[in-house]
Amino acid sequence: MAKWTGKKVAVLYGGQSAERDVSLRTGKACADALASKGYDVALVDVDQDLAARLRDGRIDVVFNALHGRWGEDGCVQGLLEVLRVPYTGSGVLASAMGMDKVVAKAMFGKLGLALIDYRAFPAERAGSITAADLPFGIPCVVKPSGEGSSVGVHLVKDPAKLAAACRDAATFKGEVIVERYLKGTEVNVAVLDGKALGAIEIVPANEFYDYAAKYTAGTTQYFYPARIPEAHRARVMDAAEVAHRGLGCAGVTRVDFIVAPDGTPYILEINTLPGMTATSLVPKIAAGLGIPFPELCERILDGAALKA
Repeated sequence: MAKWTGKKVAVLYGGQSAERDVSLRTGKACADALASKGYDVALVDVDQDLAARLRDGRIDVVFNALHGRWGEDGCVQGLLEVLRVPYTGSGVLASAMGMDKVVAKAMFGKLGLALIDYRAFPAERAGSITAADLPFGIPCVVKPSGEGSSVGVHLVKDPAKLAAACRDAATFKGEVIVERYLKGTEVNVAVLDGKALGAIEIVPANEFYDYAAKYTAGTTQYFYPARIPEAHRARVMDAAEVAHRGLGCAGVTRVDFIVAPDGTPYILEINTLPGMTATSLVPKIAAGLGIPFPELCERILDGAALKA
């Protein structure tokens, strides 16, 4: 019998972040999958009354399907620890580190993972950032440090457009990160309970894998397994496990890389609550291994626990 059979399961979704729409899709898909396995599921659109709603609903365990701020960054995790309600995914510290790209990059560097050259700037400097501030020059990628799903991310090829891209990134959470643009193979790795499941290759219709490419069906091609040499695939999967364990993550994560032609896996970020929509990559990887979506959700639920 599965661990949470007969218990009341709340799937947290929606929330108040810039990724609300994606979370609504993730939560609905996961709730339907768990219901199909016989679980007693309640969908909870997260707001400031979450604690009372969990108590009033007599919730035994939480399946966290939130994305972005206040859901993926340790905030909800801390609340659930105080309430003593077990939950899926990483704990407070790992969630907070994974969500802050500046902190995560510092950790990845300490773990010996390959990083693309970058600079981080305070948000108030955004409008004055020029190509002269970048040792690696243009082209570059601009992103906010505290958002996910490519929210606020820009590929900049024209120096005249750098400041505008930085100003836009600064409207979101955290510092402004500017990275050297590295041409390579975009590969994402799913890690479940510390073990890499597989590596999938992403080929967007346009040059850049932005928000629209991630969540609009038919705009991107995916290849599983990734069309890279087996030795390169092994390296990127090993690197994903190092990142997952090094940050102290739990449950399922998705670790994003650019794999250079020589096989070096340059880590971009770790997603401690990866998308679970129809176009999401973790379910695609699981399907490639013969794991149906409801079974994947049940395996994630099985790992629910308190971490503090």
